Amino acid sequence: MDMKLEVVVLPVADVDRAKDFYTGLAWRLDADVSTDDSFRVVQLTPPGSPSSVIFGKSVTEQAPGTAQGLHLVVDDIEAARDELKRGGAQPSEVFHDAGGVFHHGGTDARVSGPAPKRSSYGSFLSFSDPDGNGWLVQEITTRLPGRLDPSVTTFSSATDLANALRRAAAAHGEHETRTGAEDPNWPDWYARYMVSEQAGSELPT
Repeated sequence: MDMKLEVVVLPVADVDRAKDFYTGLAWRLDADVSTDDSFRVVQLTPPGSPSSVIFGKSVTEQAPGTAQGLHLVVDDIEAARDELKRGGAQPSEVFHDAGGVFHHGGTDARVSGPAPKRSSYGSFLSFSDPDGNGWLVQEITTRLPGRLDPSVTTFSSATDLANALRRAAAAHGEHETRTGAEDPNWPDWYARYMVSEQAGSELPT
């Protein structure tokens, strides 16, 4: 049986302030419903995400601001930082972890700048909402093997597809340089590259 993560509950003190913050980041407003003055549910979804967040009145007993380590993934960490700034967030600088595997809790072992060679999974930034709920943004361009079904390729937005095409174009340019010849079947090569990149399988060379 599939068990898909649907929502994450955020504890907030001021529902309208939180709603303004997240809609300012271009998160889709899915619902804002209440039964009376003591109960309200607001649901928003980050662009391209299959999972949503919920906050409101009487939806959690957690103290406001105690949700930490929430992760968003993007395929361009620098572009994501610019977008967050335009939306009114105050993102940290891009960083990677000194250990090179995952990030430590808090700000321990943070090293300024993206991961060496811009390796997938290695670059991060952080930001918080007005209540102090803490988010991390992680750059993923190539999935680890087995993470996705290699027979299924999906893109959450036109921007994601365009970025994947750009990476395929750059890799194909290197391929033609190595072979010393123009590749008339470049659409097939692009397709193999994009499918392999998303599934985490061996890339064509």
